[in-house]
Amino acid sequence: MLLALAGGIAIWFGPWTPLGALIFELYPPFLNTLQAGVQRRIAPELWDLVFLPVLTAPAWVIPFVLGDLLLVIGILRRRRRRHG
Repeated sequence: MLLALAGGIAIWFGPWTPLGALIFELYPPFLNTLQAGVQRRIAPELWDLVFLPVLTAPAWVIPFVLGDLLLVIGILRRRRRRHG
């Protein structure tokens, strides 16, 4: 489902739309709340080092990477059951 979501996002919003722009379009207050929460409650450096690169990446990349990761994990589990 995550891979289908990635494809849908790329088609609907365009392949180069940043995740931050997509979130802002769907629910503008979320980004300010997220930034404040990360900087105040976790670590201010985390916003610049982790969250900004993720938010500037194309929106379809995150569900695509998560979908691929879960797919690989599923394949590896299935192979272990057969051989182990």
